[in-house]
Amino acid sequence: MTKKCKGLPGPDPAQPHRAGDIQVVPGGRITYLAPLPLSTGQPPLDMSKAVSELNDAWLDFGGGWPNVFGWQMITAGCLGFVLLCLIGFPLISLALLPLDMAKSVYGGFFWSGIIGGVAGLLLMYIGHYMGIQDLKRSIPVRFNRQRREVCFTLTDTQEAVYVPWESLMAWVVEARGVTQYGVQQQYGMGVGYAHPETGKWLKLEFMSAGLPLAISNWEAIRAYMDYEVHSLHELQDPHLPRGKDDPPWEGVHTLRNARRRMRERRANGEVGPIFAFFWYAYHVIELWNLPGYLTEWEAKRLMKSRSKLRPAEVEEWSKPLPKEQWAKPSEELVRLSAEVRRLRAENPLSPIEEIFSEAYRRQGVEA
Repeated sequence: MTKKCKGLPGPDPAQPHRAGDIQVVPGGRITYLAPLPLSTGQPPLDMSKAVSELNDAWLDFGGGWPNVFGWQMITAGCLGFVLLCLIGFPLISLALLPLDMAKSVYGGFFWSGIIGGVAGLLLMYIGHYMGIQDLKRSIPVRFNRQRREVCFTLTDTQEAVYVPWESLMAWVVEARGVTQYGVQQQYGMGVGYAHPETGKWLKLEFMSAGLPLAISNWEAIRAYMDYEVHSLHELQDPHLPRGKDDPPWEGVHTLRNARRRMRERRANGEVGPIFAFFWYAYHVIELWNLPGYLTEWEAKRLMKSRSKLRPAEVEEWSKPLPKEQWAKPSEELVRLSAEVRRLRAENPLSPIEEIFSEAYRRQGVEA
């Protein structure tokens, strides 16, 4: 699940911006990628898993799904502790202590394992449950490429706010902050819009591991809206254990794909037998496919509950349109996009802000 930005500087919604503008903020800067979304040249990759679902008509950004790893940690952690207390520690005590003394301490190991395993299971599940509840309350931002509009649904009032695609503001943040662990560099990507009636700032932001990854997250959305990508598989990390036709959430298929990849790596000599043994041992301790089944169960419940949070008008707005009714990009955006492609071909190493600025200058487009 992706993390929302906390502590990072944000844009000023009252100040007009365009793609390529840079705003210097304390400890860093904000680079704007829209309004008038132009191609950044970065690959369209959703490494943070912010895109939760897409089809031919719309893409959901934000929300997220439960992941298999959460249940793997719960099952492997609890069962591993129980096995350690019931088998591991007694074997160690037999090797180090006399037989009578080893037998006498076994009862302590036994009850420590049972009580500790149950207590650990409850504590870890409580944390997992709270995370799932947060997911149930989150409503993704929906991008409709056939209408070329974006829908924000307010969580408190369930009001739907529709934003023209070319008017949406998008940005990436790079900032340096001081924490108890020293100076840290942080990155994030966000989209937003000022409510046309109330002026309330509607936005969604996510942390990223680096600036290129933050830009690629935005590029995934832009490429989808411009019909350059058509499936979730094209946007996701190619190293993920995911098949082309897998559902958007993780589940049993995730574990099966991971085991298939492990067999391929073992056959190709990429990993040795010791690594493979411990890899499979871990999956046995986590109870094999059980975390996948539990994750699928949560994902399907989440899908049902999340659809109820959206107004009926949004579902109607999301229905596919006949191709002749599809909205077209503005002439201004078409001209700027073509100019950006020409400039990038001439200067492939130039920063995107310089390319965008030059494209505006050559096309005579005012801010």
